[in-house]
Amino acid sequence: MNIYFSGISGTALAPLALLATHAGHQVFGSDLAQGAAADELAEQGLDTHYGPQDGIFLKKQFTEKGIDWFVYTSALPSDHTELQLAKQLGIKKITKRDALLSEIIATNHLKLVAIAGTHGKTTTTAMLIWTCHQLSIPISYSVGSTLPWAKSGDFNPSAQYFIYEADEYDRNFLHFHPQISLITTEDYDHTDTYPTRESYHQAFAQFRAQSDTVIENTPEIPSITLVGELRRKDASLAFQALKLISNTNDVSIIAALNTFPGAGRRFEKLTDNIYSDYAHHPQEISATLKMARELVDQSGFASLTILYQPHQNTRQHEILSAYHNAFDQADQILWLPTYLTREDPNLSILAPKDFIATLSNPQKATAVDLNDSLIQTLSDLTAQNHLILLMSAGPADPWLRNAIKNPPK
Repeated sequence: MNIYFSGISGTALAPLALLATHAGHQVFGSDLAQGAAADELAEQGLDTHYGPQDGIFLKKQFTEKGIDWFVYTSALPSDHTELQLAKQLGIKKITKRDALLSEIIATNHLKLVAIAGTHGKTTTTAMLIWTCHQLSIPISYSVGSTLPWAKSGDFNPSAQYFIYEADEYDRNFLHFHPQISLITTEDYDHTDTYPTRESYHQAFAQFRAQSDTVIENTPEIPSITLVGELRRKDASLAFQALKLISNTNDVSIIAALNTFPGAGRRFEKLTDNIYSDYAHHPQEISATLKMARELVDQSGFASLTILYQPHQNTRQHEILSAYHNAFDQADQILWLPTYLTREDPNLSILAPKDFIATLSNPQKATAVDLNDSLIQTLSDLTAQNHLILLMSAGPADPWLRNAIKNPPK
């Protein structure tokens, strides 16, 4: 089957594109820009186009190869050129990712292990994948992040289980009926999909009802020794699922979990003094800072500096007041302008000073921009043995990686 992905290098579609490739399908696709998984796609030799999605590349693939299935990202507007062209070309199947994933799972008779939650689902999914690999348990999987030690999506013909990071955004997770579901946390998020707290919690209630077995609120296992209370809780949750899908003894499972090296942008170590994390919700920020503070105290860093980039102005208007105590564990905060995406044009753009004014410790925060001056500031801080933690769901992460690899001369 020939499958075209519109938005192919995003964290939602890239793992599925890799998975479909490994399952024997011919895959190609486009994206406005190269995302975090672009290198993985290139390594697989996938035919991709980055830049204006004006339909030229799509029509070329359709004419030369034929397209059986057009899969598009949830971020694609209904009037998008490629989506409209796919309909005009008469492509038989035009869907979001859930339909294709459901077919792969059903066709291969896989048992679905779904990990959901407002925060922690990527890390917990990665922990399951890591531990299965360490214990030689064959699995197929898809995770919404890059993994420094594995592909973000894979298909194993010997697998009985499919491990999936089930995102609540766009109600994606409600399209599945897992055999086992893990729920990490449940706070209020994605206001563009869920206009009220009640609608958000109702979606999770429905997800629970659609699952054969639900694992959540598990006690922390003392023998799990990973740094950070949040990470230890995620590992304890993963442990319960691993007991159900493997015949391995508890000691071996815990030993493998304790070697977990992290996932991309989930407290990921970029260099000796610099880490990157995807946290962009106040409660997630607070929990991640506890992990960072524990590392600072254990490893003798001089202090903890946070470089923060808010995500989506529409969301920020909803959660502005929740930042008040979120950064209390930080010694210094460098606040970037908000990464704008899927915005409400009727809302004013919140500036860094607007956020800083709401903090319990505003004197610790400084407005900054992604420029050479910031690179120099970060260089000075690392020279003084400060721990720098970037928190961003936007372009600050690739910017920082590039700055580390190619410092200004």
